Amino acid sequence: MKRFAELYAALDASNKTSDKVAAMASYFAAAPAEDAAWAVYFLIGRRPRQVVSTRNLRAWVMAAANVPEWLLDESYEAVGDLAETVALLLPEASAGSSMALSRWVERLLQLPGLAEAEQAAAMQAAWAELGTVERLVWNKLITGAFRVGVAQSLVVRALAEVGKLPTAVVAHRLMGAWEPTGPWFRGLLAGDAGEADASQPYPFLLAHPLDEPDTLGEPSLWQAEWKWDGIRAQVIRRAGQVYVWSRGEELITERFPEVAMAAAKLPDGTVLDGEILPWKDGAVLPFALLQRRIGRKQLTRKILDEVPAVLMAFDMLEHGGQDIRERPLAERRVLLERVIAGVDPAIRPSPVVTAPTWAALAQLREDSRAQQVEGLMLKRRASVYGVGRPRGDWWKWKIQPHTIDAVLIYAQRGQGRRASLYTDYTFGVWQGEALVPFCKAYSGLTDAEIVEVDKFVREHTLERFGPVRVVEPALVFEIGFEGIARSARHKSGVAVRFPRMLRWRTDKRPGDADRIEQLQALLPAA
Repeated sequence: MKRFAELYAALDASNKTSDKVAAMASYFAAAPAEDAAWAVYFLIGRRPRQVVSTRNLRAWVMAAANVPEWLLDESYEAVGDLAETVALLLPEASAGSSMALSRWVERLLQLPGLAEAEQAAAMQAAWAELGTVERLVWNKLITGAFRVGVAQSLVVRALAEVGKLPTAVVAHRLMGAWEPTGPWFRGLLAGDAGEADASQPYPFLLAHPLDEPDTLGEPSLWQAEWKWDGIRAQVIRRAGQVYVWSRGEELITERFPEVAMAAAKLPDGTVLDGEILPWKDGAVLPFALLQRRIGRKQLTRKILDEVPAVLMAFDMLEHGGQDIRERPLAERRVLLERVIAGVDPAIRPSPVVTAPTWAALAQLREDSRAQQVEGLMLKRRASVYGVGRPRGDWWKWKIQPHTIDAVLIYAQRGQGRRASLYTDYTFGVWQGEALVPFCKAYSGLTDAEIVEVDKFVREHTLERFGPVRVVEPALVFEIGFEGIARSARHKSGVAVRFPRMLRWRTDKRPGDADRIEQLQALLPAA
């Protein structure tokens, strides 16, 4: 545990990519395979759910540190992270534990099965054995909030360096469902891992945003497609089975039975990349309707009939059991259309958008919202299907976002490095003479602007509700968002997708902000 805590501290302290990769490579090379497996699991963002309740955790730390509840609350508000607050309040730490990380994880996983009194005793014993940084890591694992500033691509680079393997091979082996065990870790770095699990997806290829395509050369070198607003997914047909994976590496086969049944008709040894969309009567439906399916524990016949789904396939990654990602996109597209032709209407090829010039393509792009899409994808016809987000071959040429001028009405502290600043904001628009909240946003401001807004929040707080401050409605911001839909769950009656602050409108007064009617006017037709 001590070695993993040292790795955590090194990663948290550095902003240099090379230092992070070197620290992880050193750890993976020296740690026992059982520990390294769990380290990979946590570092790439997988983690157990919270294993003890927040209420109990608070009670136990108050008892261990002999502090009243008000002091815990004040400390938490100042720190902004419960795991770190607990670590700071606990009495003086030990020199640290030499027990293996995997053994500590075993203790963690046993906690949910214990009675409350046994949980309390186990937590007090753990805190007594651990050093300061180890307590922080342990608390983050306990609360299900473990995260540190490394992208999965950096973990892949470190592992590839230790195993002397191509990064694409390591990235592929990390996909899908696996258990963090010693044999698994040894197989991860083995030169020949044997037959791949039939369910294992490939790493997704992602695109970079593009402002204008003029620098891309001849339009004939590029394939244009609509940028769909759905769930990115890979559909796998191998060994007589079907698997549907989301980009977030969730197995969602049962969530979309119509897609799975269609995929069962594909030839064995086929892997498709595409977007799952709500689709009815030959047209895509708003993404908000797909969310109705995502949020349900059980899919009823009614919801399946109201919001049927399709896979809009735009690439083929495996054909006849062979990995074809190194073939040019133009070849993969021909195979894609040939294989899925007439298979089932729940799997269809994403249409290619053709135009002789960039200007003509831009004209077609202007019709994006009417098509219920976010713009265009531009893909080099000669491109291979890479790993991650390589620059140059795939671009997303999105339409400009919807915009609304709104007033800052609530503020809350951020997380992690922003825990001491008010960076999470709620914005409102005018409904009659009152401001009604319609979205939350936390990105888009410069560091200097964040400091200035934080100062305003502290000096102009009207009320407090737990961690939330009600602030004087004086600051106006231009809010951008990708989509909007009606919502009975929100006080404003609408829900927006991907809201962010485009700019601070220092030139506007609160009364100049937009009204609910202007927001409603952006709603798509029913």
